[in-house]
Amino acid sequence: MGIELGMPAFAPPRPFPEPGAAPNAETPEGLDGLVDRYGRRATDMRLSLTDKCNLRCTYCMPASGLDWLPKDKVLTAGEIVRLVGIGVNGLGVRELRLTGGEPLVRADLVEIIAGIRANHPELPVSLTTNGLGLDKKAGALKEAGLTRINVSLDSLHPGTFAQLTRRPFLDRVLAGVEEAARVGLGLIKINAVLMRGINDVEAPNLLEWAVAHGFELRFIEQMPLDADHGWTREGMITAAEIRERLEERFILAPDPRNRDGAPAERWEVRSRTSPGVVAGVVGIIASVTEPFCADCRRTRITAEGKVRSCLFSHEETDLLELLRSGGDDAAVARRWQEAMWGKPKAHGMDHAGLGAPDYVQPERTMSAIGG
Repeated sequence: MGIELGMPAFAPPRPFPEPGAAPNAETPEGLDGLVDRYGRRATDMRLSLTDKCNLRCTYCMPASGLDWLPKDKVLTAGEIVRLVGIGVNGLGVRELRLTGGEPLVRADLVEIIAGIRANHPELPVSLTTNGLGLDKKAGALKEAGLTRINVSLDSLHPGTFAQLTRRPFLDRVLAGVEEAARVGLGLIKINAVLMRGINDVEAPNLLEWAVAHGFELRFIEQMPLDADHGWTREGMITAAEIRERLEERFILAPDPRNRDGAPAERWEVRSRTSPGVVAGVVGIIASVTEPFCADCRRTRITAEGKVRSCLFSHEETDLLELLRSGGDDAAVARRWQEAMWGKPKAHGMDHAGLGAPDYVQPERTMSAIGG
């Protein structure tokens, strides 16, 4: 299937009046970019390519899997390229992350990336993947224009990996990471979720492995987005606990570089035998215990073309219907802006508080939302 590379132009909207303006339910005219009622501006686009996944991670999906979207309900390659163009050319998107489900299961993934790169030569384009099949596709992804890659890897122990993912494929994931490094897919980031009593003792080993290979490890607090609804605030491993476990073997110091809206708080890593040498960097994404909602710069689009202004939102705004009914780019952009204007203050509510009594878990799981 070919991709139409042309992007119809539309006039950019007028500037937003005042960042930090008081919340107002009515979307004002002339918004500049993807701003919300609290003055935040979304420049980081997360676009899910599919809800399908070939693992069954316990903190995300049930063992039996989920009901996948019909193919005709999922964004086509051309629609994906068009949405990215609207975001970049008219709404101030400055970086793109392709997510899932598992994006590597899309047969046209290389074509999608090539189409995006042809229109936007300087746009940083990254991919979040579980790594299955990456050893066979890493070279083609690099050639198509992928900038870098994030690989989810929660354990280096085959038995623990199989327990967490319900699949015995650790060797295949490691082969994918190795091939991505060989072809030069930018800075490789490794995403890990620690589960109490399962892989939490592996934190120092994971960091040692990542530092030795030149990867940047990022620990992510488990969030209440699992299909089995088994998450509890008491059961999760907190950012403070992660730091405590790492400091059993390493010296951590705050990274002096500006966080600049990134979800991960980064730490310089030094070994206790060579404290004067920075061996690497580790990040911790503490969405639950140390939320960063006030500086959130992300806008999410699901595999079926719906805007989620917040990962924990209960509302979505359909762009696919507008794309397929003849709406022009200006109309799509306006609807996208309206969706982001209504972005909640934090965690899908008017205050931060995952695990708070008034928090209600969204119906969608992380795999269906797109990370």
